Amino acid sequence: MRANALICLITGGRHKPSIWRGLLAGIAGGVAGSVAISQFHALAGKWVKNSQPKQQGEDSTVKAASAVSETVLDRPLEPNEKKPASQAVHYAFGTSVGAAYGALAEWKPSVARAAGAPFGAAVWVGAHEVTVPALGWSHPPTKEPLPMHALELASHVVYGVTVESVRRLVRRVL
Repeated sequence: MRANALICLITGGRHKPSIWRGLLAGIAGGVAGSVAISQFHALAGKWVKNSQPKQQGEDSTVKAASAVSETVLDRPLEPNEKKPASQAVHYAFGTSVGAAYGALAEWKPSVARAAGAPFGAAVWVGAHEVTVPALGWSHPPTKEPLPMHALELASHVVYGVTVESVRRLVRRVL
């Protein structure tokens, strides 16, 4: 009952909690957040990458896509398949995490505080700083320069704020 009262207070009583509507709103937010993080990274990343030594090897989304291809299709990706497969991994991950966030925000509205910035930071820690290096898809965090950490944190905060903004807007419509 307290969660319902809090949701009504936050939204002005516009809707009752619905995990399914939250999931749909989170999907929309996740897609928008994936676009936003890509755009932010492309713009801000030019400055950071130009001031750092060149990174060797493929990025983590290519490595993830390659792992899926080798496991599911039993073959490595062809060179011309790497970029689209990388984008598919990026959008699938961003959309899935956004969907989970949207559903969770219905059940536990406090996760949506601070306009989604803590959510974006949590995704950065969980995915970029812990899981991806643990899978061997990137350097350990201790081997990355501080400006790269700052870029990744900032881009994930942009993702989180975008997911929350779009989720909230779509949820009001639903």
